[in-house]
Amino acid sequence: MEFGVFAQLFVPQFERDRDPHAEHRRIFRNVEIAKAADAYAFKYVWCPQHHFLDEYSHMPGPEAFLAFCAAQTERVHLGSAIFNITPPVNKPVRVAENVALLDHLTNNRFEFGTGRGSSSTEVLGFGIPSVDDTKSMWRETIREIPKMWKDEVYSYEGEHFSVPERKIFPCPHGTGHPGMWVAAGSPGTFTEAGEMGLGAFCFALGKPSQMEPLITSYKGAIGGATPVGDYVNDNIMGVTNMLCMEDRTKAFEVASNMGMNYYSSLAYHWLDNVPRPKDLPEWPNKIPEPTPEQVEYLSKEGYVAIGDPDDCARSIQRWVDLGFDQLTFSPTTNTLPTETVLASMELFGTEVIPRFDTDETHSTTRYRQAYAARVGGTVPGVVDGLDVV
Repeated sequence: MEFGVFAQLFVPQFERDRDPHAEHRRIFRNVEIAKAADAYAFKYVWCPQHHFLDEYSHMPGPEAFLAFCAAQTERVHLGSAIFNITPPVNKPVRVAENVALLDHLTNNRFEFGTGRGSSSTEVLGFGIPSVDDTKSMWRETIREIPKMWKDEVYSYEGEHFSVPERKIFPCPHGTGHPGMWVAAGSPGTFTEAGEMGLGAFCFALGKPSQMEPLITSYKGAIGGATPVGDYVNDNIMGVTNMLCMEDRTKAFEVASNMGMNYYSSLAYHWLDNVPRPKDLPEWPNKIPEPTPEQVEYLSKEGYVAIGDPDDCARSIQRWVDLGFDQLTFSPTTNTLPTETVLASMELFGTEVIPRFDTDETHSTTRYRQAYAARVGGTVPGVVDGLDVV
């Protein structure tokens, strides 16, 4: 099991009401989280692309945020979760160019996560007639972008975009390309991700065991994958909340007051492609925050990883047993002070991560290196600023 964090850029209105610089402070809080991930043995920092989703996420440009973080980190991988690759939102050639450039600027630490928009608010805001249209757009684009990374003339005439004969620069850094991923929700999408050899983001809400059919669909398909890129990225990533403290009772109390259900309320409000429980309050009504006792129950059942290091480890083991390859946390989608989040990450990185991840090399790096070895190529790295093979 590998671990990551989300730089979601949640900016609550109540903070903006009392602080005109709240948005700016939240941006740099996410930078601090990325730096902490690098320092405390987390392997990934994921950054979404969202538009028009007030409070939920003010992060429109993962390429800008992750490039800034790359200059301040050394080992952590930096991933788009997601780049929206529907042509009306991002021209496919521009995506290919940016991904290859980030592969260089991060010294092979970039992860290429893809998707098609999270809601009708986003999709219709870019002039796409229907959310249903984005599926064929994504399918067309995901197969073409890897072809743009080859050192040869590219051209394409398709349903949703076209490119005249051009050479596209730069090529990725070394043999192959960054690991490729897709955001997925339904069993059918997980099967498709597996068939294409893509890593899958599992954003489903609820108990880990409820996601078992998704994992089964994915793992059943990826064994026979025909990858759209150079290699198969056999990776399924789940997302949950984490708060690790020496005093478990204090952790449950703090978590019950950090506003995690306020953020869940925003998610259901904006993401109209996510199935809604029938009894869920309608926005602007909010999901009630849990009591400390309820947080303890949620951690015991694996919904969240909250408590002392042993509590967190027991929760994570449930995800491991189901077959997840990575677990990612959202440490800034709440009202916790930055110092509390950093202390939690340090304790988790010291006491919990070594129980589950003993390999210093990222799984996607191993997949890319194996591909390079098969074709007689190389994947450069960096030691003290010097390129090495």
